[in-house]
Amino acid sequence: LFQVQNQNSSISKMSFRSIEQLLRRNSKTKISRNIVDGVHDQKEEQCVQSLRELLLASNQLPEKFDDYYVLLRFLRMRGFNILKAKEMFLNMLKWREDCSVDAIANDFKFEEYDAVKRCYPHGFHGVDKFGRPLYIERIGLVDLSKFMQVTSIDRYVKYHISEQEKTMSLRYPACSLLAKKHIASTTAILDVKGLGMGNFSKSAREMFIEIQKIDSNYYPETLNQLYIVNAGTGFRALWKVLKAFMEARTLAKIQAAFGKGQKSFNELIATIACESFIGCQDFTDTSGNTLQEQVDEQISEKIRELEDCAAQTKETLQTLICKQQELTSHIEQLRKILRDRTSADKKAGIQNSK
Repeated sequence: LFQVQNQNSSISKMSFRSIEQLLRRNSKTKISRNIVDGVHDQKEEQCVQSLRELLLASNQLPEKFDDYYVLLRFLRMRGFNILKAKEMFLNMLKWREDCSVDAIANDFKFEEYDAVKRCYPHGFHGVDKFGRPLYIERIGLVDLSKFMQVTSIDRYVKYHISEQEKTMSLRYPACSLLAKKHIASTTAILDVKGLGMGNFSKSAREMFIEIQKIDSNYYPETLNQLYIVNAGTGFRALWKVLKAFMEARTLAKIQAAFGKGQKSFNELIATIACESFIGCQDFTDTSGNTLQEQVDEQISEKIRELEDCAAQTKETLQTLICKQQELTSHIEQLRKILRDRTSADKKAGIQNSK
């Protein structure tokens, strides 16, 4: 959805904190400050402040993660138990260091992207009616043998991490601008038509478990709701196995319907997910569409707006640097004049004394 065509674009490498600072400094966005700040619950704010102070006291809060909503996500995932939230947060930092997540976000190139999309239909596809990015995965159409020919589980996991980083640093801020409110979670639809124990291999299960662990442990509370559609009897048995690897809080955000309840369930999802689609297509369609990301012109305009802000900020900074250099030069000239006058006065004093 928000794939930036120029991979070297400055906006793609900006953190939410950087975008937040631009929003606050630059009035060109015409977006009020509450998009960034949102409305804070007083009790939650107290917990966030306590966690922040605890991390700062032990010098364990990198500037990149010194953010109200980042800390709030970990607190929510741990039921606002501050010590457990701290432990989870520190585990996330260690994982990022061990797996070189920053390097993956900045440097990893998934050259097999198009080939993977053809055998594993998935992608962001517009926003839900609340403004959250909408992610659709048609796992029932996955051709695992072709998938393993064009990539590996290790590379796909790295690709998933890079997409999560892009969602945090680009998709959520862009959606926040478009919705004019703070957006920090994703709505997902999982189409499982034709999927069951028989065609969900050991490799597929391992990849699912690894990705689930990453999302749950290191990107907590970024899932708004996951809707499972087109679930047949084969998937019912598989679902019992998969649920064992999920945390209770994550499971509470997953809704699935089996048998006769599916029609009304799909209609419910349509009202949530498809109302604001640009070029929306029915997610129950069984065609081979690979869900290539749709570029929403409104989102593109917001991204261009942010890039303009970044350019203006850079231009302003360069102007300030030039002014500083001019001022430094002027100060040196004044100092030289003062030194010359002092020296002349001393010489005049010596001559007068003679």
